[in-house]
Amino acid sequence: MKPIFILLIISLFFSCKSPDARRPESVQSGSFYEASAERNIKLNKKEQAQIQEIIDRNPEQEYIASNSGFWYYYNTKIKQDTITPKFGDIVSFNYNIKDLNENIIYSEDDIRTQNYVMDKEELFTGLREGLKLMKPGEVATFLFPSQKAYGYYGDTNRIGTNIPLICKVTLNTIIQNQ
Repeated sequence: MKPIFILLIISLFFSCKSPDARRPESVQSGSFYEASAERNIKLNKKEQAQIQEIIDRNPEQEYIASNSGFWYYYNTKIKQDTITPKFGDIVSFNYNIKDLNENIIYSEDDIRTQNYVMDKEELFTGLREGLKLMKPGEVATFLFPSQKAYGYYGDTNRIGTNIPLICKVTLNTIIQNQ
């Protein structure tokens, strides 16, 4: 009886198999992602057209297209060769935020003077990249498409979904990281 019992145990052991992996109930195709990409392309084109209208209405300003996808001009340009912010430098700056119709969203008084450690703290992408183009004492006006500003989520306060922005920025000082 013992050999039969052992044989039964061995046969049970080898006949048991692990359950098959559960298959997804529905397979999502790329159509959702394609539709999302198409919406973003249309939004980007619309915002680019709005920004181009502002540029065309202000021919007295010498707008510069950044490599990062926003435009800017200098209200005050420093001619002499001086430093620009680098990783880890501490910058002191003031700025305001407007929508593309020049309506103030946040004034300089609302925001107050900011001290920011370059690339080590939270700051929206466009402003972080814009500061890197400035020298102490310069004032620049930036036109940011929404993806360089607060994007889809906004700031959960005064800036809504997909809002392109105008920011006038004054770079006060740079303390270089040693």
